[in-house]
Amino acid sequence: MKKLLCAICLVLVLSGAVWAEDANTVAVEELSKTSSSWNGNALPNYSEGTPEITILRITIPAGVQLEMHEHTVINAGVMLRGELTVVTEDNKTLHLKAGESIVEVVNTWHYGKNEGSEPAEIIVFYAGEVGTPITIKK
Repeated sequence: MKKLLCAICLVLVLSGAVWAEDANTVAVEELSKTSSSWNGNALPNYSEGTPEITILRITIPAGVQLEMHEHTVINAGVMLRGELTVVTEDNKTLHLKAGESIVEVVNTWHYGKNEGSEPAEIIVFYAGEVGTPITIKK
């Protein structure tokens, strides 16, 4: 029975269903479903190496700008609080606010900056490969 309930929950999550009838009902909201990053570039194919998932909670203080960097693997995140501006080397810009999701650029130089008055907090999921760095600084 437990396996059946888990399978049903997984199907509902993957289907992107949204429902909520009362306080005891599970609600599922699809935040992102795409084959491209936020700047419109197609995501790369998955490699054939050993998969490695990394999940980071990143907090960027108000007024702080990250170094120019690129990600070597597909990654996506959800802003938990605050705001974040992401800028690519060719000046494409994305503004994120709490509750919004991002499918990040891959193999593209960019940086993030917190132009707000409170810390920006984001959880990011990286779909990488064992032995491959998820981020490279310029």
